[in-house]
Amino acid sequence: MSTVKLTVNGKAVAVDVEDRTLLVQLLRDHLNLTGTHVGCDTSQCGACVVHMDGKAVKSCTMLAGQADGASITTIEGIAKGDELHPMQAAFRDNHGLQCGYCTPGMIMSAIDIVHRYGGQLDEATVRAELEGNICRCTGYHNIVKAVLDAAGRMKVSQAAE
Repeated sequence: MSTVKLTVNGKAVAVDVEDRTLLVQLLRDHLNLTGTHVGCDTSQCGACVVHMDGKAVKSCTMLAGQADGASITTIEGIAKGDELHPMQAAFRDNHGLQCGYCTPGMIMSAIDIVHRYGGQLDEATVRAELEGNICRCTGYHNIVKAVLDAAGRMKVSQAAE
């Protein structure tokens, strides 16, 4: 057993876990943050994406101990109270989801993409960057539209801050 100390969605936590515990298990089973999904356990589908120190990581293939001292943001931590994050709002407005299973990972990956590319995003870039996220329902068209829409919204919201 080890104690993993990290900040999750802005709150400091310390959790005693077995050394083999994955970050996704710590989030879901120990902190009850079930928005982060497990889809494949092999880092192929992207349903488990969270942000660690501001960068997207696949939490199903990362040991919880590797996140010791880090700042983790999950899908539960991106809205500001009742106000959706611009990416969440864009997914809603552009119908970028169907069953919703992949949506948290898609949104977390998409936020990372926008942060890395800023205003240099186009459809081809979004499609290439989302290759590590699998959606079995939508065919990606509306997901790509949502990411491009959110990129504009995120520039506007950053300018307002």
